[in-house]
Amino acid sequence: MQPFSNQEIAELKSRVNQIHELLAGLGEESPSAATRGAETVRGDAPAGAGLLDQLSLSIQIRRIRRSHFGTAEMSGPVWDMMLDLMLAGAHGRVLSASDLATGAGVPLSSGLRMIASLEQRGLVYRSIDERDRRRTIVRLSDGGAERMASYFEKIGDVRQAFPPLAA
Repeated sequence: MQPFSNQEIAELKSRVNQIHELLAGLGEESPSAATRGAETVRGDAPAGAGLLDQLSLSIQIRRIRRSHFGTAEMSGPVWDMMLDLMLAGAHGRVLSASDLATGAGVPLSSGLRMIASLEQRGLVYRSIDERDRRRTIVRLSDGGAERMASYFEKIGDVRQAFPPLAA
């Protein structure tokens, strides 16, 4: 298994940021669309029903994540790390602690605390890189991988109840 380089992590982060910006741009509404959305909330017109469904879906997914992972703080950079680890594992690659911190956009010291917290919860484990003993490799534990997979199964079921927004 080949680890992601810091450059590859930075490129992935850049692509994710581009997607976030694209999605944010889709959320910006013209005044007439905003008016239609307000009418929908009041029940006057169904024009923004798809947007309301998507908002409801987002809230429901966040709640499912919170209940699925228990008291674990699974948002922001910690969630980014879990997603990065799941993706790396799916591609047969490994990530170092510094790769995870860089990908999550946090200082290494903060990243190490987050990784330690995930490790305490049994979601990840750390090992020394055999090729470079200065590096710490982080992987999802079997339990962590199972929890992530079952979470995505749950939200897949929920997503089926919500039609996608029209492009």
